[in-house]
Amino acid sequence: MMKIGRRALLLAALPGPTTALAAAGLQFPRDHGSHPGEAIEWWYLTGLIGADAKRPDYGYQLTFFSLRGPVHGEHPSPFAARQLLLAHAALSDIRGQRLHHDQRLARVGFEHARAAEGDSDLRLSDWTLKRTEQGYVAAIASSTAGFALELALQTTQAPLQQGEQGLSRKSAATFSHYYSQVQLQTRARLQIDGRPLQLRGRSWLDHEWSGQLLPPEAEGWDWLGINLDNGGALTAFRLRRADGSTLWTGGSWRKPDGSLRTFANGELAFEPQRRWRSELSSAQYPVQWRIKSPLGELQLAALFDAQEVDARRSTGMAYWEGVARLSDSRGQQIGLGYLEMTGYAGKMQL
Repeated sequence: MMKIGRRALLLAALPGPTTALAAAGLQFPRDHGSHPGEAIEWWYLTGLIGADAKRPDYGYQLTFFSLRGPVHGEHPSPFAARQLLLAHAALSDIRGQRLHHDQRLARVGFEHARAAEGDSDLRLSDWTLKRTEQGYVAAIASSTAGFALELALQTTQAPLQQGEQGLSRKSAATFSHYYSQVQLQTRARLQIDGRPLQLRGRSWLDHEWSGQLLPPEAEGWDWLGINLDNGGALTAFRLRRADGSTLWTGGSWRKPDGSLRTFANGELAFEPQRRWRSELSSAQYPVQWRIKSPLGELQLAALFDAQEVDARRSTGMAYWEGVARLSDSRGQQIGLGYLEMTGYAGKMQL
């Protein structure tokens, strides 16, 4: 999970009055929209795209974070920072092994920054994400990062309600509301290095909100969201303590027939294999993993190492967020997606 990085504020969650909500699950389209009463919320969009949809040339991330502001909600001034909106955008050039990224922060208001209630409709200047009848549309343009990206995303499956009908446990006492839109069929227009490119691929959207960022004993998390080649989807995460030990694990496996297997705490085991050291933060990130799961033993490897995002100007942290390949125990690819790792450059906090 993750993604400020993903989670970047993956957060965790709702202290316990959410039991009654579990029976009903999330309510759509209302829960596609913003929940300004929560302390933290994010919409996390990632994907892999290329001239050949089966052989991606780029990965991308666009994440919007909504945070309760420091000013009381009844303050009379239209300039009051009742709600803050942050956004991260990144493009991973797989062949060039280069990461382009940018970040933004603004108070909500005046149509410059908005997170609509009732349905997904987000804007931070000219960065946008909006739900449509077909799926989603999104746009990023950054002179700082040197690219512009327009996305048309078609939904092919119903929302995947993570955890217990949308309540995702992060410890014995904490939860978040969490759902995913997986296997989004993607058409993209990318402008980079003066070249316009028409690309195709698959994307993944997470939407999560909660009353708190993390359980107090958690240092950070490791999260992955993988669109499986057979049409299924795998979510897996663990929360880590400061000594690197596992505090909690969870996730889900949606099979190609649509049936869902939710993982209980302890059903997943994450074993770091190879690490990469960042020159920026000096953090050492595990860029290869062995994961023991109900699907069997899996191998996860970054498509290239240097995918650390420096988000200190917006969220105050650096984290690793990048494209990764999932393989079975024989080393055969079974899916592609995103890996996020937080808390390696210091405790996860805003």
